Amino acid sequence: MNPSAHQPPQMARTNGIELCYEIFGDAAAEPLLLIMGLGAQMIHWDDEFCRQLAARGFRVIRFDNRDIGKSTRLTGGKRLSPVELLKLRFLKIPVDAPYRLSDMALDVTGLMDTLGIKSAHLVGASMGGMIAQEIAISFPQRVRSLTSIMSTTGNPKVPPPTREATAVLMAPPPATKEEYFDRFAHTWKVLRAGSFPEDEALDRARAERTYARGLNPAGVGRQLRAILASGSRKERLASVKTPTLVIHGTVDPLVRPEGGKDTAASIPGAKLLMIEGMGHALPIPMWPQIIDAIDKHAHAASDKTMH
Repeated sequence: MNPSAHQPPQMARTNGIELCYEIFGDAAAEPLLLIMGLGAQMIHWDDEFCRQLAARGFRVIRFDNRDIGKSTRLTGGKRLSPVELLKLRFLKIPVDAPYRLSDMALDVTGLMDTLGIKSAHLVGASMGGMIAQEIAISFPQRVRSLTSIMSTTGNPKVPPPTREATAVLMAPPPATKEEYFDRFAHTWKVLRAGSFPEDEALDRARAERTYARGLNPAGVGRQLRAILASGSRKERLASVKTPTLVIHGTVDPLVRPEGGKDTAASIPGAKLLMIEGMGHALPIPMWPQIIDAIDKHAHAASDKTMH
């Protein structure tokens, strides 16, 4: 067994596009797929976070969703306007989108096919949690366990983001590299919703790495459209039989704590872990709690299916 094995990033053809993916851990270990959120590259699952999960006996796979990082960039879809958002919120007029979360779910199952993985533990953060929920609804046989982190059901009754978090989400793309670095630090300060010196010290290096891998503001817009066009999963989640763990921060400014509570309430038998003082981020001091919870949940689900 070699839990510290790490394969460099590779490309996989899936669902008519290419996804960039990377694997940590032993090839024989149980596959655990990490699905990132809106506009976030796979490296937002920190290398060390991935290594710590791999050390718990998982083959950890992270990847860039379509339209982000090194994965295929699509086309179409204008920048979302405040008018469209208001129409959606108050008149229930759906948003136009070149693709939906169900397409992104097929990207993931396609990646699993390419890697020869019949079923895996799915861990999704934010939009990644929504994609993981879609997979659990439509392809239950592919999911050994589901962990939905700082995500929601798409239920319109869940309170909207705070004004500050909305401003960060809807801000026009930065014009220069320096502006991008400043914006990155500001964005994460808002999303972390508290003081996390260890993470703040890494913001510059993380921003540089993200920038070097390539930005795609139009792609982020299309991902946001995909979320809004996909509507609510609340009713469909009632059919999910996959062992589910929901993790959410008590001070999340973007996907409010009610989003996590609604997810747990919508999936039969789901467990809910609220993490005190956690915002819309995975801050380093909270890793032990998060990794422990994922580890226990996934291994308990595996033990059940073996017996």
